Amino acid sequence: MTSRFRITLVWAGTAALAVAGAALMVLQDARATPEPAATAAPAPALTVRLAQPQLRQLPRHLDAHGTVMAWQEASVGSEANGLRLAAVNVNVGDVVRRGDVLASFERDTVEAELAQIEAAVGEAQAHAAEAAANAQRARGLASSGALSDQQVQQFLTAEQTALARLEAQRAAARVQRLRLAKTQVLAPDDGVISARSATAGAVVPAGQELFRLIRGGRLEWRAEVTPQEASHLRPGSGVSVQGADGSSVAGRVRQVAPTVDARNRTALVYVDLPRSPQLKAGMFAHGSFDLGGSSALTVPQQALVLRDGFSYVFALADAGRVRQVKVRTGRQLADGIEVLEGLAPDMRFVAGGAGFLNDGDLVKVVTP
Repeated sequence: MTSRFRITLVWAGTAALAVAGAALMVLQDARATPEPAATAAPAPALTVRLAQPQLRQLPRHLDAHGTVMAWQEASVGSEANGLRLAAVNVNVGDVVRRGDVLASFERDTVEAELAQIEAAVGEAQAHAAEAAANAQRARGLASSGALSDQQVQQFLTAEQTALARLEAQRAAARVQRLRLAKTQVLAPDDGVISARSATAGAVVPAGQELFRLIRGGRLEWRAEVTPQEASHLRPGSGVSVQGADGSSVAGRVRQVAPTVDARNRTALVYVDLPRSPQLKAGMFAHGSFDLGGSSALTVPQQALVLRDGFSYVFALADAGRVRQVKVRTGRQLADGIEVLEGLAPDMRFVAGGAGFLNDGDLVKVVTP
């Protein structure tokens, strides 16, 4: 046997001993390792507090939009024809009382014409007095035969003619006095001036509008609702109208229109409004009608989860697990939301933190 062969045998024996030693060590380590413990209990996903739906009396509201308008507008025009405006005393937005002088026309021409007519009245009175005296004498002489029947009739006719002329002149004088009074444009009612077209120095014809007046300063809100919504509204119902600054102004339904607009299929609801600096005629406003109250099941807002466009609550199921329940919500309050469908009155659900749960999660329930 050669020396090279001996060396090979020695190395082979050494390698075999090393492999056997390693296997023995592994076997001993395996025997020393303890048996694995039993599988641990699953940990709850969340510690929660449970609640039940509350039956509450909730207010019912109907939201609508509409326009704030004047309750009634009076058109104040000129009754004097061909006269020059001497003064304009009010402007848009001024509050006036019934009988206040809004504008005045020049009076000189009308006064001169009145003086002329009054002089004609005096002349007619003199003629009437003379004709009456002549007629009286004619009646006294009629039986004596000093005057013929024709002459007597002429005196009597002259008396009636003179009296008629006197009445005509008196009527002309009354017309002229009325025209003189119309040189002052008076407010027909209490209210607020909403428009003015009168200009000092202008010569205006009779009938031309000079001012527009919101009678009593009274405004109304004309809300547009559907025929179905109008059937729920009654005169006297309370209304909250939003002002220009976002504040609410309390109103009251005066009347629901008896007809529906054929163009847009809406009905008008007339709401009386109090005086408020936040409401202006012509402005567009949002309002809410008070329809009373109704019973409803409510849940806390923290109990609702919005996923994929739907609302859910997590109800407690068997073995401490929760299940996701789809619900349909309604009216919203400061501390709760109405549930219309999907929730039983005795159902127990997670009151808060539901957004961290999934369907089938294990929870730990604590007593509040």
